[in-house]
Amino acid sequence: MTILEVARQFPGRRVTVVGDVMLDHFVVGQVDRISPEAPVPVVRFARDEFRLGGAANVAHNVAALGGVARVIGVVGDDTFAEKLRADGRAAGLDVSGLVTDASRPTTRKMRIVTLRNQQVARIDYETDRDASGALAQSLAAKIHEAAPVSDAIVLSDYRKGVVTPAVIEAAVAATRAARIPLLVDPKVPQAERYRGATLITPNHHEAEMMTHVRIRDLDDARRAAGVLHDRSGASVLITWGEHGMFVSDRSAATPAEVLLEAAAREVADVTGAGDTVIAVLAMGLAAGGTLEHAARLANVSAGLVVARFGPAAVTAGELDAALAASPS
Repeated sequence: MTILEVARQFPGRRVTVVGDVMLDHFVVGQVDRISPEAPVPVVRFARDEFRLGGAANVAHNVAALGGVARVIGVVGDDTFAEKLRADGRAAGLDVSGLVTDASRPTTRKMRIVTLRNQQVARIDYETDRDASGALAQSLAAKIHEAAPVSDAIVLSDYRKGVVTPAVIEAAVAATRAARIPLLVDPKVPQAERYRGATLITPNHHEAEMMTHVRIRDLDDARRAAGVLHDRSGASVLITWGEHGMFVSDRSAATPAEVLLEAAAREVADVTGAGDTVIAVLAMGLAAGGTLEHAARLANVSAGLVVARFGPAAVTAGELDAALAASPS
């Protein structure tokens, strides 16, 4: 099966995304002077923009590729939770898995940017306290409910309190019972925490933090991936910026490795690129492709999304056109 054939199996694939949902809020304005009060730019307001972020952006990418996306996470009891749910439904997501916790705000990253997409400042509204008690039980129950009707589950960990050991344990148990892959975009330095996952996808900075191996060349990437596999038991994909992706597939009888050259021709913003990568990986595996198939599709998709400003989703049509232009 070619990667184009795998991509054409995307429609209808069911992916559940569990993790830290957020809103990316852009306050856009014109800058033409410096404040007399302090050496900072004065931004003359033009408009607000909101985009789905974090785990919600992963689910958005799944839906944009033709998948059936369900998102499980935590929101506050506030207007931004209502906005996130409404925007999620508009993007085609099943948001019934969002659990309300009135003790925390809905995670929101507010960026003040110019009309030329230059960031002036960022304000984070968030609580990173681990979900516990009844909240954690509700998340685990929703994972066990979703797994039997999913083709893959993704854990999108932004260290905002959802992807706790209890949630990971529930996801591992549920995916094993359903015999579906579990993919993890990790953030904590303890790779052991994700044991039981099918695939983990750190960027090279995260991989260095998790392994204490400085990644400067291919041998370093191979060594870091080996350490990650030993500690987690999972296959490993390390996203490596302009160097591309290093894939260590431990799911086959004979372990396989491949370095994929970066597909991006122009980089405007890497925000959310990891969300696109893991969404496409999940779709590729759900569609019956190998990890290398899925990684090649994710690499092409990442090249598309980093050419845009802010979190973005690659559509099935855009991916199809990119593959047609560069079928390898």
